[in-house]
Amino acid sequence: MPRKLGRTTDQRRAMLRAMVTNVIEYGRISTTVTRAKEVGPLVEKMISLGKQNTLASRRAALAFITKEDAVKKLFDTTAPGYAGRNGGYTRLTRLGPRRGDAAEMAVLELV
Repeated sequence: MPRKLGRTTDQRRAMLRAMVTNVIEYGRISTTVTRAKEVGPLVEKMISLGKQNTLASRRAALAFITKEDAVKKLFDTTAPGYAGRNGGYTRLTRLGPRRGDAAEMAVLELV
């Protein structure tokens, strides 16, 4: 059962889409460990779509990623860089507790 992250389905989906877009666009994001564990597999799926490089996979990525420029970057530069790698495109590094509420923080980055 997926984590609900204290949000409704629509809010959760929008948040995850935005986070996946940011990881692809900037290469890394800083977030809570729980959110990072949810976003990681989605980023891996998008990179796998990018490696296929078909029209159908591009449209599937466009349906999930919120910025066209991020999709272009995914298909043109990011995914071809992982051509010789079967999975494991992201790394989760724990940072320790956040100052305000002591939530466990992490950095999710592309390897």
